[in-house]
Amino acid sequence: MTPKKSADLLPGTLDLLVLRTLVREPMHGYGIAERVKDLSHDVLQVGESSLYPALQRLLLDGYVEATWGVSDNNRRARYYALTAAGRKKLVVERKEFDRIITAIQTVLEFA
Repeated sequence: MTPKKSADLLPGTLDLLVLRTLVREPMHGYGIAERVKDLSHDVLQVGESSLYPALQRLLLDGYVEATWGVSDNNRRARYYALTAAGRKKLVVERKEFDRIITAIQTVLEFA
């Protein structure tokens, strides 16, 4: 059996995935990466080198807020939570993503 290959994220989708992952509950960075990996059945893998700069950018833009806490393995971790502005941004980003995916599907179908 051929092992599953992970896929690179499409440009501009990381923020959308992070915001969507935080809708349910605050999470630390590793938890966000694991949730994306699990939900995508190991197809999408978010590396630390892209995740933490994205979280910092979302924090500076006011879309997430961060607090320090203790992780399940008893380590100090920074937990990120969605803000009201982040929820609004998620709606906008999801609509734009859906619009682009529809356009791509149309081209693939009729080209």
